[in-house]
Amino acid sequence: MIPLLDLKKQYQNIKKEIDEAIQSVLDSGFFILGDNVKHFESEVASFIGAKFGIGVASGTDALELSLRALGIGEGDEVITTPFTFIATAEVISLLGATPVFCDINLEDYNIDTEKLGTKITKKTKAIIPVHLYGQTCNMDKICRISKEFNLKIIEDCAQAIGAEYGSRRLGAYGDCGCYSFFPTKNLGAYGDAGMVVTDSEDIAYNLRLLRAHGSSKKYMHSIIGRNSRLDELQAAILRVKLKHLADWNKTRIRYAGFYTEDFKKQGLEEKLVLPRQVEGSLHIYHLYCVRSRERDRLKEFLQTKGVCTAIHYPLGLHLQEAYKNLGYKKGDFPNSELATSEIIALPLYPEMSREQVEYVVKCVSSFYK
Repeated sequence: MIPLLDLKKQYQNIKKEIDEAIQSVLDSGFFILGDNVKHFESEVASFIGAKFGIGVASGTDALELSLRALGIGEGDEVITTPFTFIATAEVISLLGATPVFCDINLEDYNIDTEKLGTKITKKTKAIIPVHLYGQTCNMDKICRISKEFNLKIIEDCAQAIGAEYGSRRLGAYGDCGCYSFFPTKNLGAYGDAGMVVTDSEDIAYNLRLLRAHGSSKKYMHSIIGRNSRLDELQAAILRVKLKHLADWNKTRIRYAGFYTEDFKKQGLEEKLVLPRQVEGSLHIYHLYCVRSRERDRLKEFLQTKGVCTAIHYPLGLHLQEAYKNLGYKKGDFPNSELATSEIIALPLYPEMSREQVEYVVKCVSSFYK
């Protein structure tokens, strides 16, 4: 069996480092907002190229607290993509604002910047571009549009830590860059965890208040916040993993290259739409996703051959039951809908072997033969 991701093998490879980090926290007796969190915040900010890092409880909280820190709330509109995990839009709704969906392009499955301008109204306050699968959005155009219409940018980098657009890493372009450290991510905790990076001292201050019940001094509360603190154990684990992230991303890129090269050698370009490396950017392949018109049959076939796959995502947000109140209907976002019917993720993780990649390609090839 070839899993989509092998976290057990990853742990075994760095077991000594992880175990020592966990033990050090247990020995300290200090578990909330301690030195590991402070160091990890600084290390991530430095890695991204931002001034401040604020650890929070999850990637979802990173997005929601960023919106709150930027003053976005009831009656506002925020533009994002319907082809993403629901958290991206969910946080907008939770604040009483309205998610406004803009279709994706089929080159990289990210928000179509050519259509972005048509979605802006007097109520629009922000854009949340999602860097899906580790691929970069067109941040030049998004930044130009945001400047022209005075809009905030919250980058959803949940799947793209370490990806680069131009000379900068993703998360450094927006007012806030939001990361998820869910266990399956390229940089994954052993539970939920998240981070916001920003260059604004004011935004950073507000985020620290919001994550800790609106308090900067114990039992003194200047605003209404919540409990969204990154804990010491997760921070200690993530600090160990961050040291390996660049190498892990390089390995993902190399194996993605093997997949693409091998599929082309098998003459499968007419059967599969392969992922594309956008010029001037660095795709870090959180997922290696292909499109197939026979996606469902292919998925079933690969399962019989011991190859695990996944579908990210099977239904656009505009067609989800939770968003029927927005009045969208099938056909409103044709590119997103096409992607949901054809996309499939193949196994890809740094601990794979070249032979495993070859086996997956062989299985896909035999399906089409």
